[in-house]
Amino acid sequence: MKRRCRVKKLRAAASRVLPLWIFFCGGFITALHGQNDWPAPGHDSGNQRYSRLAQINTRNVSRLVPAWSYQLRKEGALFRPSESIPLLIDGILYISWPRFHLAALEPETGKVLWDYTARGAYVGNGLADMRSMAYWPGDRQAPPEILFGTEEGELYALNAKTGKPVPGFGNEGVVNLKTPEVMNGFPRMHLGITSAPFVYMDLVITGSHLVDETGSKGPAGDVRAWNVRTGKLVWTFHTVPRPGETGHETWQGEDWKNVSGVNVWTFFAADVQRGILYMPLGSANNDYYGVDRRGANLFANSLVAVDAATGKLKWYFQAIHHDLWDYDMPVPPVLFDVVQGGKRIPAVGAMTKNAMLFILDRVTGKPVYGVEERAVPQGDVPGEWYSPTQPFPLKPPPLSRQSFTPSEIAKVTPEHEAACRALLGDLGPRSNRGPYTPASSIGALAFPSPTGSAQWSGAAFDPGLGYYLINTTDSGGFRVIRKQDSDPDAPPESPRLFGRGGIGAAVANNSGASGRGIGSAAGTAVNGWPCWAPPWGRLTAVAVNTGEIAWQVPFGTASGVPEGIRTGGVNVGGPISTAGGLLFIGATRDAYFHAFETKTGKELWSWKLDEPATSVPITYLGNDEKQYVAIPAGSKLVTFKLPSAE
Repeated sequence: MKRRCRVKKLRAAASRVLPLWIFFCGGFITALHGQNDWPAPGHDSGNQRYSRLAQINTRNVSRLVPAWSYQLRKEGALFRPSESIPLLIDGILYISWPRFHLAALEPETGKVLWDYTARGAYVGNGLADMRSMAYWPGDRQAPPEILFGTEEGELYALNAKTGKPVPGFGNEGVVNLKTPEVMNGFPRMHLGITSAPFVYMDLVITGSHLVDETGSKGPAGDVRAWNVRTGKLVWTFHTVPRPGETGHETWQGEDWKNVSGVNVWTFFAADVQRGILYMPLGSANNDYYGVDRRGANLFANSLVAVDAATGKLKWYFQAIHHDLWDYDMPVPPVLFDVVQGGKRIPAVGAMTKNAMLFILDRVTGKPVYGVEERAVPQGDVPGEWYSPTQPFPLKPPPLSRQSFTPSEIAKVTPEHEAACRALLGDLGPRSNRGPYTPASSIGALAFPSPTGSAQWSGAAFDPGLGYYLINTTDSGGFRVIRKQDSDPDAPPESPRLFGRGGIGAAVANNSGASGRGIGSAAGTAVNGWPCWAPPWGRLTAVAVNTGEIAWQVPFGTASGVPEGIRTGGVNVGGPISTAGGLLFIGATRDAYFHAFETKTGKELWSWKLDEPATSVPITYLGNDEKQYVAIPAGSKLVTFKLPSAE
């Protein structure tokens, strides 16, 4: 109880300097709770995912043991593994999971304090939902709130202590996000939220999840800010610029009208002291076909910085012009300082699925290490607009494979090599032509595949070492593009569906299981082993003060690989870092939870879980003064601590 009392005293002190507290609200949450708690999905407003706790450290982590676990609700065939990032605030652990469930737990035992299930039954297109929540600390007139969105297009505010909807927020605690202004005349098409909203001062800021591959027209991906007390709309940022707005000239003719996509479906970041919000925007629909959206297509595939209080544009950086690969920008922005010659440069790390890290000045948007526009392969789809160049960072180098030639076939075993040569044969016109190889009617080998080398689970940062830490996968696959005159699964508002994707050696037969433009490594693998030389998965530390890779190790496993060969594997999940010199991450398909030494990349501990952990862990100090590490793993929330004697 001592820590809880200290927090109350700090809050009392804060109430005596209310104007300062209001101005620095987001930063205040981090300062107040940051030492012991995990108050936001990225731990802090800059998504560093760094904890100053060091009770668990490089010397004793090998003795880490399970503490308790909590069974998340299963719902038969509709169950999906949790990708939520838990929160720990003021002695309460919050966890969410599909479909529309939240619970508040006692962090030392897992005892349920309250639980809540939002309305709705969206089953969707395979994406997970309920990727965490946001917290607002309240004020003299209003209690602390937990805020979250659902795939039904609703934004909820719950009393953080009781789990009851907040009556003054929207309609009895719920705001309908599917307003006419964003639905663009397509009321039956999908608009929801997969990831946590973002709280800045007295605003709650929302992105959206929009269904891909329904044609280019549909609901808008606009970013909006709502009053956290009332739920009233405060500002809207048009992610597809309208006439007179910056970037409108990157759309030809009337192509900009009613374009769908260009949405934030992952996590925001903010420089609270400067009042800047960073929005990582995804690709424009249709993901693989851009004949009806000619031009560079701002602000798609861009990191956009706006005034957090007003939504006014400050700067933007487009990482991909006219995306035809579904590369989005899912990796949450990470804020850090670059130190050069004794000078600190406030920076932000931005990354699309292709695992190229752009380190930008977060005040101006200018690249810290330079960016070069390089010529990229062109395609042959009739009427398509291909950007002649794409931006490449001069530092650091790409963190995963970007290309493939027959000389790079895997040689893990002679049998695997022979099978891969037989599978791929002479690729001819289906060959990979380097980064940004576009799809074709007969298929083209692309790196990475649309599933990406880097994903929403993102990166962590160690401020002491200056290391940007991320897990990536070397993914590749064939991609086919064909015009579809009709599709029985397409929404009725969509007159046509473009961009079917082929998977496998029979790519010309369009053998993809979903038939929705999804490239995959399945057609370039034998018995689950990719046909390109390993590593197939990596864990990387980038030294941001030099732009160089500090270390990179194979990460993950591939079933059946000969003993002693470290190939890495396909990984889904993100890391955190701690002052104890540790990096914690699940992510691997073999369902192990890992601890690495942050400085060297050496693995120090692992624990076999019942299910793979495809989310991001957190760490916190319990009321018993013990440091815990918690990770959602499939259908459970699992926690660890040192043995009681320590």
